[in-house]
Amino acid sequence: MNYPLVFVQYVTDWVADKTRCRPSVAPSEEAALSEMLARCPDVPIMVTFAH
Repeated sequence: MNYPLVFVQYVTDWVADKTRCRPSVAPSEEAALSEMLARCPDVPIMVTFAH
């Protein structure tokens, strides 16, 4: 089952924020993100890094 597009946007924003700011990611958070992303379409996420 795939997630609704609004949820896909939420998850990709979450990944972009984590990538942009480079905070640490707890193992449980990484597992949750991986599980959610497995149900999302395979499309690139564009990220502008923070300075």
